[in-house]
Amino acid sequence: MPRVLIADKLSPAAVNIFKERGVDADVKTGLSKDELLKIIGDYDGLAVRSATKADKDVIAAAKKLKVIGRAGIGVDNVDIPAATAAGVVVMNTPFGNSITTAEHAIAMMFALARQLPAADASTQAGKWEKNRFMGVELYGKTLGLIGAGNIGGIVADRANGLKMHVVAYDPFLSPERAVEIGVEKVELDALLKRADIITLHTPLTDKTKNILSAKNLAKTKKGVLIVNCARGGLVDEVALRKLLDEGHVGGAAFDVFVEEPAKENPLFGAENFIATPHLGASTNEAQEKVALQVAEQMSDYLITGAVTNALNSPSVTAEEAPRLKPFIALAEKLGALAGQMVDYGIKGIDIAYEGEVAKLNTKPMTAAALAGIMRPMLAEVNMVSAPAIAKDRGISVSESKQEDSPIYESLMRIVIETEKGRRGFAGSVLAGAPRIVEVKGMDLDAPFSPRMLYVNNLDKPGFIGALGGLLAEHEINIATFNLGRVTMGQDAIAMVGVDQDPSDKLLGAIQALPHVKEARVLRF
Repeated sequence: MPRVLIADKLSPAAVNIFKERGVDADVKTGLSKDELLKIIGDYDGLAVRSATKADKDVIAAAKKLKVIGRAGIGVDNVDIPAATAAGVVVMNTPFGNSITTAEHAIAMMFALARQLPAADASTQAGKWEKNRFMGVELYGKTLGLIGAGNIGGIVADRANGLKMHVVAYDPFLSPERAVEIGVEKVELDALLKRADIITLHTPLTDKTKNILSAKNLAKTKKGVLIVNCARGGLVDEVALRKLLDEGHVGGAAFDVFVEEPAKENPLFGAENFIATPHLGASTNEAQEKVALQVAEQMSDYLITGAVTNALNSPSVTAEEAPRLKPFIALAEKLGALAGQMVDYGIKGIDIAYEGEVAKLNTKPMTAAALAGIMRPMLAEVNMVSAPAIAKDRGISVSESKQEDSPIYESLMRIVIETEKGRRGFAGSVLAGAPRIVEVKGMDLDAPFSPRMLYVNNLDKPGFIGALGGLLAEHEINIATFNLGRVTMGQDAIAMVGVDQDPSDKLLGAIQALPHVKEARVLRF
């Protein structure tokens, strides 16, 4: 009988699920790291919330461990690379607390609109300052959603019930899905200009960090209310405090902060600011839901091998794994390339398989590609959840297979349709390693590097020397340098693997070179 250690508090019903499914569950909460290290070697599974740290030391000591289950969405307390290296599947429960988090955002919006915390404190202090707390109605106001996924969609539904007008910025939201959830899809600048209240419902990624920067906050309407119950770091806290004090921002309510626990923060003390200590998922219903879900997922995996909501493992049988492994790596990296190269709303994704790869089980490859495409905006997406998320966002996904490939033994092609047109990328596996073989219809042969500089330019004499000179001037070492072009004087691309992170200043200098159309940094 498999054994699971429940190291953080789960409901008795979750413990019963383990036992009913044939899993022996031991509840031992509040363990120190030393205590955990002594006993973890006896267990096949580890169930945690956020208190227990499943770091590399714990994983190294867990010789029998097959699965770690996180009752909740965040996995900051689990060392996923170490778990992956040890062959341990890491699961979470990404949708169990969606309603609770959405309701908290709505509650914060009401509290801001009617100044409830300040009015409560004033009244209980014996003051009757009825004229001081003049609120605003939510009826008829424009709510701007930054992120319209599962939680954002629930907030939109509640806001529509309040007779608000809802606009949403989300690159993965299709026009059809926007109609379905009752929102108007807009670009970020339009949202900032029109919204009376802004709520954030997106994960923290390189693309979303400080999405409400000082520059973007300055574009908002005077008196705007801002609610963040998503992730700390989405808003420039220092810039927001300045605009709160100046009166440009009418109020802000945050449940999450850049540094947590938030003992100090630039926003604390502002008269028109409301704070809660990361309570988004803190209801009895949500805690029960995620506990039951993680128990079911872990039990199914340990008893039948079924994988649900895994962050580091696709659904692949033991027989398929060796053949699929290099192609899954190619799919995820090629998807990551596509996801970082597309800046507009995605309407459709077509993934084509040519040659020998078309004869394999392509489902895990497609899932890996989708995860790669969406990860720049949705950090917590994985190969299991990616197809469902794409469907939820109204993104059409199609596969095609052709057992003949004119040039490569196996070729994978991703074509993304956006509101601005189509962009295509192709890759292959050569000598066991994934390679980029086509971008924008131009042939090339480039390895994937951890950091890559992509430059699209007109093919003119002196360009390569100028680019190399700029990289040298900024002390950027070139690891690989690969070129593709249409023909002399026309469209060309450079894919440059670099050893250091290019700065914004360097990107600006490259963009300023003659004949450059686009320059960006890619990470894999």
